[in-house]
Amino acid sequence: MKKLILSLVLLCGSFTIASACTNFIVGKKASADGSVICSYNADDYGMFIGLCHYAAAKHAPGDMRQIYNWDTGVYQGQIPEVSETYNVIGNINEWQVTIGETTYGGREEMVDTTGIIDYGSLIYLSLQRSRSAREAIAVMTSLAEKYGYNSEGETFTICDANEAWILEMMGTGSDKALVAKQKLNRVVWVAQRIPDDAICGHANQSRIGRFFTGKKINPNGVYPTAKNQQADLYYSKDVVRYARVMGWFVGSDQEFSWKWAYAAPDFGGRRYCDARVWSFFRHFDNDFDRYLPWALGEDPDAEDMPLWIKPNRKVSVQDIEECMRDHYEGTALALDSTTIGGGIWQMPYRPTPLSFEVDGKKYFNERPTSTQQTGFTYVSQMRSWLPRQIGGILWFGNDDGNMVAYTPIYCGNTVQPECYNTPGADAVTFSDKNAYWVCNWVSNMVYPRYSQLFPALKAVRDSLEGSYFKEQPAIELQAKALCQTDEHAAVELLTQYSNKKAQQMLARWKQLATYLIVKYNDMIIKPEADGHFTRTKTGLGARPTRPGYPTPYARHYVKQTGEKYAVK
Repeated sequence: MKKLILSLVLLCGSFTIASACTNFIVGKKASADGSVICSYNADDYGMFIGLCHYAAAKHAPGDMRQIYNWDTGVYQGQIPEVSETYNVIGNINEWQVTIGETTYGGREEMVDTTGIIDYGSLIYLSLQRSRSAREAIAVMTSLAEKYGYNSEGETFTICDANEAWILEMMGTGSDKALVAKQKLNRVVWVAQRIPDDAICGHANQSRIGRFFTGKKINPNGVYPTAKNQQADLYYSKDVVRYARVMGWFVGSDQEFSWKWAYAAPDFGGRRYCDARVWSFFRHFDNDFDRYLPWALGEDPDAEDMPLWIKPNRKVSVQDIEECMRDHYEGTALALDSTTIGGGIWQMPYRPTPLSFEVDGKKYFNERPTSTQQTGFTYVSQMRSWLPRQIGGILWFGNDDGNMVAYTPIYCGNTVQPECYNTPGADAVTFSDKNAYWVCNWVSNMVYPRYSQLFPALKAVRDSLEGSYFKEQPAIELQAKALCQTDEHAAVELLTQYSNKKAQQMLARWKQLATYLIVKYNDMIIKPEADGHFTRTKTGLGARPTRPGYPTPYARHYVKQTGEKYAVK
């Protein structure tokens, strides 16, 4: 069993820390087609990761599950298996349950180093054991309470085909004597349902503030059970009392704010993190610039953003894909040509770390949703009116969302595409059969010459995605007909379709890579006609153009150098 679980961890490529991620959420009445939608950019420096898969299985009494830390691969302990686990592909399972996360940290003393469940293990354990979002919340919280939660503060997105939830969780520290004396649980947590007609987001800053509107917090907590399936709020035992015990909160229960007690937003939490949510909301609210002072992080009295908003139009999967590609375009935080930070060709990316020092003074870079260190990205679409094998799709990419075409992965898929699970490829081993490496090959050509090369990438990306959405109704109609007589055949059809599209994307991306190096070699541009590079009458390559500096950069350059290079 230990060998099996370790192999699954290796397949997921999970020896990294996904501590700087972004999630967006759309309720079913806020979406264009009635689906619940959520997204996830898994970001970290040097992250290599693929599309994980856990096959459905039956387990005998006494079977144990080995727990390896999702970030480091270190063995943490074991827990009993359940009698049945469900098929999981990426971050969605066969019941259309999807779980994502962003780490916000919070108070360091709340980390329980004695616990054996980390945030990543919690996600995939719960996906294997849950048939709904509420069931996933019950699984996640019960596991953490029983075995201890050893990660920092985490915000989880938990969705199914009918509901969207946000769950925030933290441990109660490693001081077992205090926990025993005060009769505390090993974790505190709160889960709120996102209204069906609303959208929500989180990005490495705790988002749940005041959540209790009743007369008094229930000291025994409120948990998902068969009796309260209509509840919109669940919370743990001691969710407020723990803060009182630690001296972090005084006041009435109604005044208690999760994030101000356990993870107060500082400058970084607002400017680096909440600003991404601000920019997302801004796409769907014409007046959301009122919260710009909060996003800028400079005014301590700025008005805080709401946890969710009702969008000014219906939101599609394509809209969320575009939001995952956001660089604050058109805002006060835009990464554009007004500075030299993006280089000669206005790259809307900045090197990391976010802060840097010059002559003893500290400075920082903006941190948009779309970032070069994304290991994988997805937009999950969950539809209640279809057979579950068809209703759930993980639109998946293996690099920065701006630089990839999201390919469809159906929730029942039993085999990963080779390009998303390539034998021999890893963080220091390139493979042209691997999507992560081929997509990074292309994106790292594009980044430094963005305004020149990105239009070619975007054309290929948008063409591929357009073809997937165009083909979607036909393949789903075929799968739906099969589902009536043979569900296994329907799953097999969708698995083959998903894998085919992913492999076609890889092939097209290789073509794009070779096109870019020929077209833009040595900072020139080779002319084309009718989709082919042009030649002279004698068969030589036609004379290229030399574009030189873009005008905005040329102005910066002259301003900096003055008359040094002026032609006399």
